[in-house]
Amino acid sequence: MSKLRTIILLSCFCCMPMANAGKTNVKSPDGRISVGFSLDRKGRPCYSVSYGDKDIIRPSCMGFELSDGTSLSDGFRIKKITRERCDSLWTPVWGENDSIRENYNGMTVSLSKNKTRMDIEFRVFDDGMGFRYVFREHPDPVLVLKEEVTEFAMTGNHTAWWIPEDYDSQEFEYTESLLDEIGAPGVQTSLMMKADNGIYLNLHEAALVDFPAMHLRIDKPSKVFRAHLTPRPDGTAAEVTLPFRTPWRTVTVSDKATDILASNLTLNLNEPCKIADTSWIKPVKFMGVWWEMITGKSKWSYTDAKDFDLATFDYASATPHGQHGANNENVRRYIDFASRHGFDQLLVEGWNVGWEDWYGKEKDFVFDFLTPYPDFDIAGLNDYAHKKGIRLMMHHETSGSVANYERYLDAAYDLMRKYGYNTVKSGYVGNILPKGEYHYSQNIVNHYLNAVKKAADRRIMVNAHEAVRPTGLCRTWPNLMANESAMGQEYAEMSPRHVTILPFTRLKGGPMDFTPGIFRMDITSFAPGYQGKKKRATISNQLALYLTMYSPVQMAGDLPEHYERYMDAFQFIKDVPVDWSRSVYLDAEPGDLIVVARKDRNSSDWYVGGVTNEDAREYILGFGFLPEGEVYECTVYRDAADSDGFTNPERYEIFNTRVTSASELPLRMARAGGFAVRLHQK
Repeated sequence: MSKLRTIILLSCFCCMPMANAGKTNVKSPDGRISVGFSLDRKGRPCYSVSYGDKDIIRPSCMGFELSDGTSLSDGFRIKKITRERCDSLWTPVWGENDSIRENYNGMTVSLSKNKTRMDIEFRVFDDGMGFRYVFREHPDPVLVLKEEVTEFAMTGNHTAWWIPEDYDSQEFEYTESLLDEIGAPGVQTSLMMKADNGIYLNLHEAALVDFPAMHLRIDKPSKVFRAHLTPRPDGTAAEVTLPFRTPWRTVTVSDKATDILASNLTLNLNEPCKIADTSWIKPVKFMGVWWEMITGKSKWSYTDAKDFDLATFDYASATPHGQHGANNENVRRYIDFASRHGFDQLLVEGWNVGWEDWYGKEKDFVFDFLTPYPDFDIAGLNDYAHKKGIRLMMHHETSGSVANYERYLDAAYDLMRKYGYNTVKSGYVGNILPKGEYHYSQNIVNHYLNAVKKAADRRIMVNAHEAVRPTGLCRTWPNLMANESAMGQEYAEMSPRHVTILPFTRLKGGPMDFTPGIFRMDITSFAPGYQGKKKRATISNQLALYLTMYSPVQMAGDLPEHYERYMDAFQFIKDVPVDWSRSVYLDAEPGDLIVVARKDRNSSDWYVGGVTNEDAREYILGFGFLPEGEVYECTVYRDAADSDGFTNPERYEIFNTRVTSASELPLRMARAGGFAVRLHQK
């Protein structure tokens, strides 16, 4: 991701030596967003944010408390204020658009307190603002932070879409409520809100490096959120060596919901790409030996053995239970299907020994990430896949044992290189080991990034599951292709509104491997172990997710035999790209619907996807995003008249027409339904 053009970059300085200096501010380039800063009489730093003539964040305190009782939240004096202006374009390796404008006005406030110096850096864009702390000087060069005291004081009892504070998981459905109805002490970011005056707000963080993830705890009477950092085993938040820059605290704001989805604020607050040669980083469309294990049709394990020592257990003499999904014959069947239909890769889970004696036991050593099961010929299957024109995708389930994974990480990546794997799906299911650490604590956050850096050294792309929610680091390390870090497709009975909220929340930090494309909704019909479970979505809804849930690694999640029943609908999954040159969000409301149009990066084709919640709706799709005067062949995949995501989900219809930029197309979306459109220029 390189800079194409730098338009303006200038700095100017002014000094304000008084502790009670008047309020200073910095505005967005278009002037609509204004961020104010001041010190009160106690030397406490405070900021506020307005949008047009509306206040959106009331004066809010800033700073940290140290573990020794020292406060970095009061007693400061302003030494100087530095301003900057930046307007540039940069080119993503992959993404929703082929170029991104980084346009902001910046202000750095340098504060001093005795022998301590701390800067607060602000950057204000047209779509929001970010600020971070820079610890410059202190008598002790290593600071132990007890807690962050940054506040976000809301201006009213906004509607919020939230999941509860949790140090280990984001796998929750979102609750929609007023702020004073939030039924948890704290919530996780990205937090989406809407004010009564129609202003949309999103609170998150960017560039989470060597620091714990931030949660937001709310004081309901005052409607003030206060930062809370995921603790370390000793109860403190973080240990940092000076000089040190914290992650950015971000506020995205607009009077249009579509602008929140289109915002590049999080990416723009991350550093440019640190990988010199990115030619090996390619978006991926893949299938997987996965859904059959998720649904219980087959198993990850090879035998029924329990409570054994992996280092000494003899799999060669063990009796297989006959339900192992990652066996040679089954994997070849998937390879044949994926190759025949133009996929890039095939994920295979359960290929390696150890699955019999893991789940829920919190063992340090479960997997070595090197040794395949007796019925998985790692060399032969990779050779078979390569001859068919695809690759196998590696799976590393760490069982939450981070120390064990780090012991094997180099050897595991070297094994991938040996057999031609270039993508790994990593997993961190279960409690983190060593005990006392959390999925989102400082040391484990460092581990995730260390794994990405080591992967980059070996030209390996990473798709991390159960890791900390992303914060735009894919700009700096574009081999971090996707994360899960939210409730994904494997939760069969999630509410249909879930997919209309995730792009406003979880996806603001980076792409999600949601695993769309499920066609058989009654899971019990083919996997009795999922007794009574049904997906609440239509097939057209599942097709639309390839547009509304952006990711450069997109999976066709269902089984080959299910796609063979609906090959005409499967054609859309085969056609839809995973890399885009332009994205236009046409319509959106969190919890209700999302409609987006995207242009293929490698052709003149456009694709449109729309999803709805539990409500059926009649929708008029306009094509104003198309070039004027051009005619496009339009293939539409939509819910049939009798489709219903709850009662009749597998009914759809496909038709062809021609459209121009002036056309309008009426489309019905069933309950939990949607539509997908391909636009091909002849």
